[in-house]
Amino acid sequence: MTAFVLVSGGHTGGWIWREVAAGLREAHAVAHPATLTGLGERRHLGGPGTDMDTHVEDLVQLIDHADEPEVVLVGHCYGIYPVLGAAGRRPDRVARIVYVDAPLPRDGLSMLDQVREQMPEGPVRDRMLSQPARAKDGRRVPAPTLEEWREWGNLAGVSEDALARLARLAAPQPAGTLTQPVRFPDVVDALPMTGVFCTVGGTMDIAGVEALVATGNPLFGQLAEPRWGFFELPTGHWPMLSAPDDLVKVLLRAAAGEGRRVSPRSRT
Repeated sequence: MTAFVLVSGGHTGGWIWREVAAGLREAHAVAHPATLTGLGERRHLGGPGTDMDTHVEDLVQLIDHADEPEVVLVGHCYGIYPVLGAAGRRPDRVARIVYVDAPLPRDGLSMLDQVREQMPEGPVRDRMLSQPARAKDGRRVPAPTLEEWREWGNLAGVSEDALARLARLAAPQPAGTLTQPVRFPDVVDALPMTGVFCTVGGTMDIAGVEALVATGNPLFGQLAEPRWGFFELPTGHWPMLSAPDDLVKVLLRAAAGEGRRVSPRSRT
């Protein structure tokens, strides 16, 4: 029986996977929606020391307490950072890592380090880099308001009811989780991987991967390895809210090793 550990993006928690978790269970899979320290129903447990290491430890403990011998780690957006950190500590328990509309983290960089290095200049980059300065008490970045979700959230396909739930349940993000680098050993680079791109309003798709591989940059060369597969979902950045049934199907296919491969012959 396939077991999934579901890790969501910033300001959210395990609650956001409600429909996806139900769909996976209906398909006779196991679903473990994760709520990281300081978020969701665990927001009251965050403190000055809550950082990336805290969120990695959260997932390590979840993996250690799971009955299943292996799990598929699913990281959405920010969630891919602690996913990779936990995979580095328990690689023997990880069957596959799934990136859901998520960046490609690098060992030794924080989320904001990567934004600073890789995101083009513009209002989105400026807003993300300003998050630590907006943190309450220097440690909690306020959750977006309903209006801010509408402006910045890439909510294509999300219903008004789901948006209202997102705004109501979103929690302040511990600032240390954005500024502390994630660390993971080389063994993570040998694990099976899947990339899921949300293509409505998104900045990357399978054609974009092919173009990155074609540059010959070693950083992207791994994406042409057979252990990588890719899917596209025609929806916005929050597919667990906008297209949960489609996301369930993709996760099950990813766990089975399906997905489009990118050939190294794409290089020019």
